[in-house]
Amino acid sequence: MQQVGVKSFVGAQPVDPRQLPVPIRSIGRQALIGANHAWVLHKRLLVRIGGAILALLLIVGVYEARGVVWVGLNSIVKIVRGEFVAAGFGINQIQISGQTLTRDSDIVTLMTLSAGSSTLDFDVEKARARLSWLRAVEGATVRKVYPNQIIVEVAEKSPVARWRSGSSTWLVDERGTIIGEDPAGTYADLPMVVGEGAADDALVMIRALDRYDTITKDLAVLSRIGDRRWDLIYYSGLRVQLPELGVAQALRQLETYQADYALLDRDVTLIDLRVPGVVALKPVIREAEAADMKKKP
Repeated sequence: MQQVGVKSFVGAQPVDPRQLPVPIRSIGRQALIGANHAWVLHKRLLVRIGGAILALLLIVGVYEARGVVWVGLNSIVKIVRGEFVAAGFGINQIQISGQTLTRDSDIVTLMTLSAGSSTLDFDVEKARARLSWLRAVEGATVRKVYPNQIIVEVAEKSPVARWRSGSSTWLVDERGTIIGEDPAGTYADLPMVVGEGAADDALVMIRALDRYDTITKDLAVLSRIGDRRWDLIYYSGLRVQLPELGVAQALRQLETYQADYALLDRDVTLIDLRVPGVVALKPVIREAEAADMKKKP
């Protein structure tokens, strides 16, 4: 540090600092100084604010240009697919097996809805998932055979009964779900059920009757009454009324009477088993008998 001697202040005069001139600074310089101070003090915060603004501008720009971007991507995809097809990888054969209740046209329609027009971009998993939409399909295997073939192997649900509703005959599975229609009587060997709620409860009754061959012989229809109980209707016109509760006991009783007395083969139109331990019969009334009954006073 340089020392200043006393002699340097010999001619000094006292001055009031308030009378000294103040230099005028430009507005731009003041703004620059303020910005510099702000940057030094709040650098991290300013960087975050700037990044957020840039991200917002980018999002807005992408949103505004979404239409142009989508058209461009779609055009690229079409060009690529077209090249695959032109190269011989276009799907021109779908081989289907295992279907009985499911129409081929329904399977092909779902295959065409699956993404991909060539074996290179065909989505096997999506095709398999869409086949499960068909009510008779339990599962399916879908394979690609290059260059241009799709193989579909269908596993269908098994029908356990026919359900007559109106003029239609439906096939139902063990859950009571409709899985197809039987207009031509192809499944005539399956039990026929009728009535409200018959499809839902058919399996329990069918399994109970499987134990009694003598009862099911010549059985035409299982009729659900009031969604509470069952009637057995035979081809001869005979109706057997079963109780709401104790069905197993009633069937055993009916089997015993059939084995001992051939009750189902007798000249009766109705067998009522709704009261436990009681068998009520309604015999067939012939025309001659009916005429005699009218003559009696």
